[in-house]
Amino acid sequence: MIRTVVLDIGETLTRDDRYWASWGDWLGIPRHTLSALVGAVVVHGRDNADAIRLLRPDIDISAEYAAREAAGLGERLDETDLYEDVRPALAALRAAGVRVVIAGNQSARMGELLRALALPADLVVTSGEWGVAKPARAFFEHVLAVSECAAEATLYVGDHPVNDIHPARAAGLRTAHLRRGPWGHWWADDPAVRVAADWSINSLAELPDIVKAQE
Repeated sequence: MIRTVVLDIGETLTRDDRYWASWGDWLGIPRHTLSALVGAVVVHGRDNADAIRLLRPDIDISAEYAAREAAGLGERLDETDLYEDVRPALAALRAAGVRVVIAGNQSARMGELLRALALPADLVVTSGEWGVAKPARAFFEHVLAVSECAAEATLYVGDHPVNDIHPARAAGLRTAHLRRGPWGHWWADDPAVRVAADWSINSLAELPDIVKAQE
């Protein structure tokens, strides 16, 4: 039985369009160029920030992030950044008595912005707030601490094999790989990902039925 569903954030709940567009605008890089390089690092299994480093090898990303915030051009999030299936799926899970937790690799500021959207979730927390990021095992130890149930009764949902599926499975959680965003689509049919994921899904709308089938 699945008692808790934990969901990744970027390209699981929220589109990354605004994120990458804002970085392109800030650095004076054409949006299409940056997006294409994001695709390139995805294919090679590299960190997404490497897309920026390919264009600005000496960049201090943390310093640039702080400069953007100081200039009033930092992180933004509103209803238009959510995928259409997010609110209905989360609401259906809670209606079924499932604990819903949102936990992903994002800044503390993004945690504040997500909570301001009042999503149908029991808890919203980010790696910036925990002080540890995926794929570190400590992140998933935090996940289990807030899931309020055993690992085998906790389902982690995400699009990224390296950050989500493989480490969640290694921590003993059930896993659902979402075919969404560049990572989700590119790695969806990879044999290792298929083996590591208990379920491969195309929409969060599939989650309530998965939970029901495990009763």
